[in-house]
This record gives sequence, structure tokens and C-alpha cells, in this order.
Amino acid sequence: MGFNKLIRTKYNKELFTTPSHSQRFCIFNKFRHFYKYDVSETDTHNPEDMLEDAERFAAEVYGTKQTKFLTNGSTSGILASVLSVVNGCCDNILLWSQAHKSHLNAVKLAGANPIFYNVPLDDDFGVPNGVTVSDVEPYFKNFKIKALLVTSPSYEGFVSDIKALKQLCEKYGTYLIVDEAHGALYPFSDMLPESAIKYADFTIQSLHKTAGGLNPTALLHVNCDIDLKLEMITTTSPSYPLLLTIERNIAYLNSSRGKKELSKLINNIVAMREFLPEYDFGGDDITKILIKRSGYTGYELSEKLYSFNIEDERTNSISTMLLTGIGTKKEKLEKLKLALKRI
Repeated sequence: MGFNKLIRTKYNKELFTTPSHSQRFCIFNKFRHFYKYDVSETDTHNPEDMLEDAERFAAEVYGTKQTKFLTNGSTSGILASVLSVVNGCCDNILLWSQAHKSHLNAVKLAGANPIFYNVPLDDDFGVPNGVTVSDVEPYFKNFKIKALLVTSPSYEGFVSDIKALKQLCEKYGTYLIVDEAHGALYPFSDMLPESAIKYADFTIQSLHKTAGGLNPTALLHVNCDIDLKLEMITTTSPSYPLLLTIERNIAYLNSSRGKKELSKLINNIVAMREFLPEYDFGGDDITKILIKRSGYTGYELSEKLYSFNIEDERTNSISTMLLTGIGTKKEKLEKLKLALKRI
């Protein structure tokens, strides 16, 4: 893989280059290994070739035309995707009115025209549903839409019908950009929803949210032939330690060990749910533990859990969501299960 050479090769040259620590001097001792791999573009290291190899490996794993490593979070992938498809101020970009702020910021940065759609709430849990064709098709009929931005899964684990949305976009000659930041595990388990990677022109995933990666590592998957404008919003001095972790993260997720760990996580959540018949569970993604209980508001349930030293990810007046992913061990779920049982 791409960065193996960076790890295994011993360099004996004295580098009078950036970074000044030269992989030897270490201000923060606990990060001494990060300093070792924190390099720049020199004749000695030439890490750009390693990055190309690593991204080529990633594209093979995901079955994409391109997979780009991001060290500035999914936000940079959203920005690059919108910038890549917009040609001018006359282009209309259709986006969810409650989407992450990076969606609107991308449209503003590109100088395009934002058009907003709404997503109905799921009455049972008080959170947004997935996006359907009926939610957005009226806008296609009234406007020339250059790109549709969709958040799938939602923070609470509701997944949109990406295949149907792609068919709609193809009908109108529109690009489909999917913010799959919370769905980085989907390509690696049949027990999880289908990833947007199979259908969308651009799919953005955060490795740090659920896939065990470091903040703010992420991926931009591209399945169309386009001049990608990633360099417009990306530093020319990337963090090679973070890039190295991305390559290792993908290799782990794609390995039998990683898939076994993911399967264990899902099976542990299934067992926990069976132990708690007094709770209702919602959403399409089992790793987002979206729960409610009769007699409690979501806020009250959140406060009860906090008294057991358990903090949730998101709460509303009806339900509470607890985020899990690679790194959520059985012992941690056991503590949650026992706390919920005692409420």
C-alpha cells in the first residue's frame, strides 16, 4: 500500500527542509511517532507518489472512479463537490433547509443559487425522515437544478432512497451529491444500509464519526468524469500522519478482522435491543441507537442516562440517540443496557 515505504524506510539524510523538526525533534513526547511520519515534499520522501498509491488502493476497495483522502473533515469534500459542478451564478443547487452548514457554505463559495427543500419529520421519533423523490421532484419541474445535495443517513440513522434519487437526477441531467458522513461503515456490512457510493456522483464519508478514524479524517468518493476542484480548498502541506491513518483505517475496515469487529458490534446491539422490550427503537441504521420510552420525553431520558454517566449524541422532545461505531465494545454497551433497564 502507498504509505508502507514511508513507514519502513530509514532515512539517513540531513533535511534542511520543512517541517523543521525533521522527524527527530519532538515537543510533545506523546506524539513522537506522529512527528516521525510528519514529512514534506522533498527528494528524500516524495510522499505525493505514496498518496497516489494509497488513493488508488482506496478506489479499488470502494469500487469508485476516484477516492480522495481528506484531512479537513467531510466539510472539505462537500465544498469540493459543489465547486466542481458549478459553472456560475446561474446554477441552482437544491439542498435541505436543515442541512449541515457546510452545504450552504459550499453553495455560497461557488457563487451559485441555493434552493431549499424540506424533509418531513418522523412522527414516532421526532426526527427527519430520509429524502424521497416526492420531497424534491417538484423543484426539478420548476427549476433547472445543477446538483442535488442529500444528507443520508441523517444524524439519527434514517436513510434516503439514493437509487431512486439518482434515477431522478439522471432524468433531469443533475449531479447527485450525498453527505454520507455518518455512513462510513455501510460498504463493509450487509447488515447495514446500502451505501450511496454505488449510485451518487459524489459521496462524502467521515471516518472519524463511526469508522474509528481520527478527527478530522474523511473520504470523497467520485463516480463521474469531472475536473475535481479539491485543490482549491485544500492545503498544499497536508498532514501525512493523518493521511497514513486514513490508509490504515480503510485497510482495517476492508479486512476480515475489521468486518468481524463490525459484525460483533451489530450483534451486540441486536442482543441489547432484545433485552429492552420496554423501549422503542427507530431508524434504518442499527448502529445509531435511537430510542424512546413511554412516560419519558427524550430530554428526560437523556437526563436519566447522564445520571448514570452516559452521554447521548442527540436528543429531542420524543427520543434520544446514542452513537456507536468501531470502538464501541461490548462492555460499553452493557453499561448502557443496564442503565436503560434501571430507568
